[in-house]
Amino acid sequence: MALIQCNFFAESLGLSTTMTVILPEQTRSQIGMTNVVHTHRHPTLYLLHGLSDDHSIWLRRTSIERYAAALGIAVVMPQVDRSFYTDMAHGNRYWTFVSEELPRAVRSFFPLSDAREDNFVAGLSMGGYGAFKLALNHPDRFAAAASLSGAMDVTDPIYLQLMPEVFQLAFGDQATVAGTANDLLHLVSALGSTADSTAKPLLYQCCGTEDFLYEQNVRFRDTCRAAGVDLTYDEGPGDHSWEYWDQQIQHVLNWLPLRK
Repeated sequence: MALIQCNFFAESLGLSTTMTVILPEQTRSQIGMTNVVHTHRHPTLYLLHGLSDDHSIWLRRTSIERYAAALGIAVVMPQVDRSFYTDMAHGNRYWTFVSEELPRAVRSFFPLSDAREDNFVAGLSMGGYGAFKLALNHPDRFAAAASLSGAMDVTDPIYLQLMPEVFQLAFGDQATVAGTANDLLHLVSALGSTADSTAKPLLYQCCGTEDFLYEQNVRFRDTCRAAGVDLTYDEGPGDHSWEYWDQQIQHVLNWLPLRK
C-alpha cells in the first residue's frame, strides 16, 4: 500500500486542507513483465473522522492500512474539523466540500473508480452521521455505507446539552433540522418509500451497548426496519472508544460488497 498525505486547495472552503490517502500497489507479478499502461481504477472507501479528530486519526488509532491491503481498496480520509459534515450555519461549507469537491479532487489526483458499485463511505461518531448523510442524500453515488457509534439523531436535545456552541455553529437553530437533508431519520424514511431498490445503498450500523449514543442508534435501526431499508445491524458490549472501533472497522471492510 502507498500512504499519501495530500495537501491541496479546496475552492469550496477557500483554504488549503489535507487528506490522508491509502492506495493499493500492483506488484510486477500482478501487472506482468511488459511495459504497459494500466487503466485500472481502484474501488474507494471514504473514511470519516469524529468530532474531536482529524484526517490522520484512523491511521493513528487503527491498523486501517493493513486491514485494507488485502482488499485492493483505496481509503480516502478527509479533514472537516467540527462541522458535522454540514455547510455550517456559522462557518465553512464542509458539506459542499465533502459531497461535491472532494470526490472530483481525489479522482483527478489518483486512479479511483467513479462507478457507484466501487464507492463506499464509513465513519465513526460524527463521521458515522456524515457517512449515512452522504449515502442517503446521494444513493446514486454509493453502493454501501457504514456508521460506527454514529450520531444518528441530531434533533436529540443531548447535543445542545453536551456541545451547544459546536452544534449551533454547525446547524444554527436545532428546530430547523427536522425533516431536512441533515435529518437521518427523515432521509431513511424517504429512502424506504423509493420504489427503485437498485438506488438504495446497503447500510451497516453498529454501536456499543454502553455508548452514550446507543439509544439514538436503536431509534435509527427501528426507523430503518419500519421503512423496509436494507440494514445490517450489530450491537454488543462496548463504549465510545477506539478499542471498539478498531474491531468494528474490520467487520465493515469484510462486509463491503466489493466486486471480484
